[in-house]
Amino acid sequence: MRNKIITSVMLFSSLFCFSQQEVFWKQLSKVKFTDKYFSEYDEYFKHPEFSPSVKALAGKQIAVKGYFLNIDPEEKVSILSKGPMSSCYFCGQGGPETAIELEFAKPPNFKTDEIVIITGTLQLNSIDILHFNYILKNCKGELLK
Repeated sequence: MRNKIITSVMLFSSLFCFSQQEVFWKQLSKVKFTDKYFSEYDEYFKHPEFSPSVKALAGKQIAVKGYFLNIDPEEKVSILSKGPMSSCYFCGQGGPETAIELEFAKPPNFKTDEIVIITGTLQLNSIDILHFNYILKNCKGELLK
């Protein structure tokens, strides 16, 4: 009996060792923005200050559910959004914390506004204004039906 319990505990705990952490948009919203001037662009941009709970996710493999937005298929630019294209960050319906830049090794065959779960390694970006504040690297995706 004792061996069965030990084996069960080991199998159960190993599931957590090799799986990604599911992250929800509410967790990613724990960021404050201030306007910061960038002289090279002669412009102010929103500069993120990530909360400790968000910083703890940096470098970890996570999974996020959202809307796939194929921004520029030729340039392989796609994002995961909290809302569909009609109410996404670009349309003024949310802030920078509602979108994640996706970097796939192999581009997926998803269509804009399909609901997907994307898995990848989270990178936080507060420096490069040409990229999103959240970037998922080495992405893999799954279409939800």
